[in-house]
Amino acid sequence: MLPTHGRFPYHPWTGRPRWSWPNGAKLAVYLGVNLEHFAFGEGLGAELAPGGPQPDILNHAWREYGNRVGAWRLLQMLDALQLPATVLLNSAMYDHAPELVAAHRARGDEMAGHGRTNSERQSTLDEATERELITEATAAIVQHEGVAPRGWLSPWIAESHATPDLLAEAGYGYTLNWCMDDMPVWKRTRAGRLLSIPYPQETNDIPAIVARKDGAAQFADMLVEDFSERLEQVADGIPQVMGIALHPYIVGQPYRLRALRGALKTILQHRDAIWFTTAGAIFEHCVSLPEGSIPS
Repeated sequence: MLPTHGRFPYHPWTGRPRWSWPNGAKLAVYLGVNLEHFAFGEGLGAELAPGGPQPDILNHAWREYGNRVGAWRLLQMLDALQLPATVLLNSAMYDHAPELVAAHRARGDEMAGHGRTNSERQSTLDEATERELITEATAAIVQHEGVAPRGWLSPWIAESHATPDLLAEAGYGYTLNWCMDDMPVWKRTRAGRLLSIPYPQETNDIPAIVARKDGAAQFADMLVEDFSERLEQVADGIPQVMGIALHPYIVGQPYRLRALRGALKTILQHRDAIWFTTAGAIFEHCVSLPEGSIPS
């Protein structure tokens, strides 16, 4: 027998229950906007070009462009298109760019936990230290937002064997770490159930643009084709979730933002047929469904 995580069993797609999102929609779409802060001269970070010895000015400054400029342009686009967002928030942003977090708060966007900083991975920590990281990041959101976050995305999608347990013990209802399905799935933890909501690793600007070197138009086409195919697929009655993962230092670049806007406008031509929402609202809807509706 191969080692297994033991969090959820295999469940074939064709055997899924048929139910609907609000207003009878079969396809839920959400935007995950990553607001991230990085240490200077040390730690992890996505790279525009291969990094040299620290301090790596080129890549640090490229990432910081997102907080200073790109995120604000992205906000203007979201306002113009009247789109909600789930903000995947490094808690370090409260000290580094409080005005940016406040602008998302003023829109009513959902704040989800995303660690302290993307300069670190929680999967390398022992359990006590990882619990401390989750506690610290969560407390910062509670302090500034007045409510606890319902969802969590680990920096770098990095989990230890204990991460789902620690998240459930900290009061989280859902995780975005696992990309194994197109529907939410209940995961077992030692503190009860934790909902896994699909978070994309394909319709995600880091794997597409940074890793695969896809161009702006290619990324936009990918979003439209992914959406169009899903809209046809849900005719079988099985509901789906389409996430779009965005990083302001990538899609906030003017030429990429222009392509992204075009893709979202195309998707919004079908707004009456879909549920454009947040990950938190997806969680709340799933909790309200009859037992057995969600694979577990």
